[in-house]
Amino acid sequence: MSSKKKDHTPGGHNATAEGAGPGAMKPGFHNTDGQGVAGHGSFFQQTQLSRDEAVKATDWVRKHVDRRTVDLGDRMDDVREHMYELEKEGHIIIHRVEDQHEPKRVKTLFGWDKKIPTRQLWHHKSCGQCGNIPGYPTSLLWFMNEFGFVPGKDYLDETDQTSCTAWNYHGSGIGNVESLAAVFLRNFHQSYVSGKQHGHGLGHFYPLVHCGTSFGNYKEIRKYLIESPQLREKVTKILDKLGRLVDGKLVIPEEIIHYSEWVHVMRHRIASELQKIDVSHIRTTAHVACHYYKMIHEDAVYDADVLGGNRTAIITSMAQALGAQVIDYSTWYDCCGFGFRHIISEREFTRSFTMNRKIRVAREEANADVMLANDTGCVTTMDKNQWIGKAHDQNFQIPIMAEVQFAALACGADPLKIVQLQWHASPCEELVEKMGISWSEAKKNFQAYLKEVEQGNIEYLYKPELAYGGNA
Repeated sequence: MSSKKKDHTPGGHNATAEGAGPGAMKPGFHNTDGQGVAGHGSFFQQTQLSRDEAVKATDWVRKHVDRRTVDLGDRMDDVREHMYELEKEGHIIIHRVEDQHEPKRVKTLFGWDKKIPTRQLWHHKSCGQCGNIPGYPTSLLWFMNEFGFVPGKDYLDETDQTSCTAWNYHGSGIGNVESLAAVFLRNFHQSYVSGKQHGHGLGHFYPLVHCGTSFGNYKEIRKYLIESPQLREKVTKILDKLGRLVDGKLVIPEEIIHYSEWVHVMRHRIASELQKIDVSHIRTTAHVACHYYKMIHEDAVYDADVLGGNRTAIITSMAQALGAQVIDYSTWYDCCGFGFRHIISEREFTRSFTMNRKIRVAREEANADVMLANDTGCVTTMDKNQWIGKAHDQNFQIPIMAEVQFAALACGADPLKIVQLQWHASPCEELVEKMGISWSEAKKNFQAYLKEVEQGNIEYLYKPELAYGGNA
């Protein structure tokens, strides 16, 4: 299967018309003028639009999903129906969400059912979370421990996983569909067979994807795989060489699950069983990752009881269950500014966008105490770039964290040992204090804990032996 060539120019049009003289765009090429890469460079000129003209030109952004106009447009087929046919014909094996996974049913954009497993989960971790926002995955694992989940039985966090490589694809354009599909199938095959070494059957653990980009990428690739026998044939040969087939067939998941969907279906248990801190006075805003609900939008979770079913329920549902105030703001639909390619080649664009289109607006319009997100890149971008505003005397800042971190704080998790807010660059101290948690006391306790670690007295959130395929 051949994928459509991406047009990286603004609005999908060439910035310089063909035949317009020196520097004209050549057919089939990105003209970088020697000063940029694929979509950036000096050949992109200022439009010189007035403020009113610029607002008019971008007004569609605010209307695009807010009234669920997508729901009034053309429907597409449910890719799962085609998956079931392929399995019936003997082409693939579907890794199903079964009763043993204790699934909860939710509705997606078009009203389709989606099954969210709540137990026996295989953690598909995020490169950026583990390396840059470690309190993100630890908060999620902490919740599972608090619910009494048994590591190695009710969930598995092992090292036998690769990056999804979508960063390479979106960030540089070097990746291709075959390589992305092979990585997707390799990782999900591991999830399917991972239970065997712990005394369980095939399919015991179901993959729970931490990263929004991995989630969006995997959904897109699954759709390509189902629709293209040519792609399936190519990657079957690759997976066969890797020893990653089952009975000579590819293993494809029935549902692709994002961690925030698990948080969404568990929100009432989190609030009723674990919440210890009143957050009714906390003003929250939500930024939902583009790669969660804009890529393969038909699979994103919507709930009639959350925002009237008008926007995806993720993040907002958890904040509401905890009793926090959820405040709207006009640029809720905007990207965080990360953009993959932008953060590499036009970093100042990313910084100015996140400060002016997200942080400033949430501060001035919503007077938010915190902005909650559900993806690695979003948290990183909005958290790590606020210093640039201070450098330009733009003194508006907001603590940035994942909704699962905020929930963990509300449930009594240590702000430094578990939620690990010391890794964040945005000012989280004021939020913590406003929640009634002493930052200075938490810091003092954490420093004492580090002294214990130096002495070899290490407290593990998870059994290390399980991470390497052993039994504990």
